[in-house]
Amino acid sequence: MGKFYSMFLLLSLAVFGQENKDTNAIEVSLFHGNVIPHTSDLYHLQGHPDGLFVSLIKQTHGKDEWQTAYNFPDYGVYFQYQNYNNNFLGKCYAVGALYNFYFFKRHLELKVSQGIGYATNPYDKVENNKNKAFGSSLMSNTNFGLLYKKEHLIDNLGIQAGVLFTHFSNGRTKTPNSGINTFLVSLGLNYDFTNKEKRSIDTTFVKKNYSEPIKYNFILRSGYNESAIIGSGQYPFYHASFFVDKRFNRKSALQFGTELFLTNSIKDYIKYMSNAYPELNIDPNTDYKRVGLFTGYELFVNKISLEAQVGYYIYRPFKDDLIVYDRIGFKYHFNPKIYTSFSVKTHLFYAEALEFGVGVRL
Repeated sequence: MGKFYSMFLLLSLAVFGQENKDTNAIEVSLFHGNVIPHTSDLYHLQGHPDGLFVSLIKQTHGKDEWQTAYNFPDYGVYFQYQNYNNNFLGKCYAVGALYNFYFFKRHLELKVSQGIGYATNPYDKVENNKNKAFGSSLMSNTNFGLLYKKEHLIDNLGIQAGVLFTHFSNGRTKTPNSGINTFLVSLGLNYDFTNKEKRSIDTTFVKKNYSEPIKYNFILRSGYNESAIIGSGQYPFYHASFFVDKRFNRKSALQFGTELFLTNSIKDYIKYMSNAYPELNIDPNTDYKRVGLFTGYELFVNKISLEAQVGYYIYRPFKDDLIVYDRIGFKYHFNPKIYTSFSVKTHLFYAEALEFGVGVRL
């Protein structure tokens, strides 16, 4: 009897694991829309871009705890082709990683993706000096989509339709870099390569208590960027942050902290402005350093978490940018104490830096 029970238990575990394993699917969508000019010097770059968005996805079925907690999201990779139908902007290609989150009995899909883009027609002083959006061919690409999705409409074939917001920018690693935002209408097909599998919809109850005491974080972010002066050169920056966070539940934590910005391109920019515009009475020895206070929110998914922060400069002797700044990015947690990060620091729509960081959480 004992041997029979053991064999039955092993067989049950094997079947359960088979039922919960990730499955494969593909989404292919065409889109068409409008450029959203966020500064007056981008109006000549308006147009009606169209293109293609292809997602190769893994559908989750509860194999891991985070999949159940987030109502069985998809994860995978994407390819994007975007033709701006504008002679100055040309075309963009992008590849990267994505998540699809589902609501309303899995008929509403929220698509979040981040990747690397390539522009075919970036700024050139002689050949294309009207393109103030793309200062380089290599860029960062971010997309958000909100789609109605119907899977297995005809056998394994389904449809999705909705809106897509796209952003291409090099994060001011090279100027000019206004970046381009587009708002698009999307229509496409999805195909499930496996048989339709049932999921326990909206089973987000998690027994484990994820609430934690206040944790202390230190993170150093770095990279390189260029000032607003075209051709002024690329310089390294170092942004050091100390903050506390409080995790309340499975998904959410709040942050509060301070940070020091050592941005060498600003030091060079101060010298340039003091010499080029003496009527402004800018002291070439003005301190380029900045200190900020910020608050933030972190959303934990699995080993990856997403964060958004808003800050205010309390020390800023050279007053060129806005006094308020923001940051959006993601972290990869190697373990509960060590993580890496990638983020974009901006002043509203104006990107300042693409930041790569390493942090500790104690």
